[in-house]
Formats: sequence, C-alpha cells, structure tokens
Amino acid sequence: MSRNYSMDIEVTGFVPTRRRRIVAACCREWDFAADNFSFLKPDPPQQNNMTATADGQLCGGETESEFTDRLAAAIWSANGRYCQVTVRITSLDNLPYDTRAKDETDYRAWRRRINRVKRKSR
Repeated sequence: MSRNYSMDIEVTGFVPTRRRRIVAACCREWDFAADNFSFLKPDPPQQNNMTATADGQLCGGETESEFTDRLAAAIWSANGRYCQVTVRITSLDNLPYDTRAKDETDYRAWRRRINRVKRKSR
C-alpha cells in the first residue's frame, strides 16, 4: 500500500563543491527534480543552504522515520561529511477538509435576502 506525501527538505552546512552530488542523491531517493531546489544566500556566510519540496509515495511499508534516515544517509554520503538535514513531512492522504452543503432552506433564505435588497433599491 502506498501513501502520498509532500516532502520538504532543508540541507544546511553542506560542502559547496558537493552541491550537484547532493541534489542528484536527493533525486534518487524521492521524486525531486533538480529544478525543485532553491539555494539560499548563506547566513551566516559559512552555512550553505538548500531547500526543495516534492510530492511522492512511500511504498513497501517504509515509515516516515525510515525515509528520513535513508535520505539523510544519501545526503551525507554525497556531501562527504556531516551537514544538517531537516525533513518536513506532510501526509496528503489525510489532509483536514470541510464539506458544506446548501439545501432548499438555504436557498429560500437567500431568495428572501435578495428580494429585500430589490425592494430597498426601488
């Protein structure tokens, strides 16, 4: 059973010359494309920062925690050393929503309001 997610990642403090490798590693691990990545101006200057967001599916019973471990390992391997990896996970299968229906009572109330406005405007 697959589950739909939006994964929002942030990688901070990576080696600048390893940027392409990190992006490629992320694309192998999730449904990221190279143009999903944004590179922010470092602040402080020694902290390189990249972010990306993409939707996809966890399959085969993989948990959110296992995915985070797998992605972090791929990023660290591509970077050649530690960098901070943050993953914000949003389940797309169970988003909150609100359903509202209007019935004939609502229609009649709307008609009364419209008629009052018409009478006042005469």
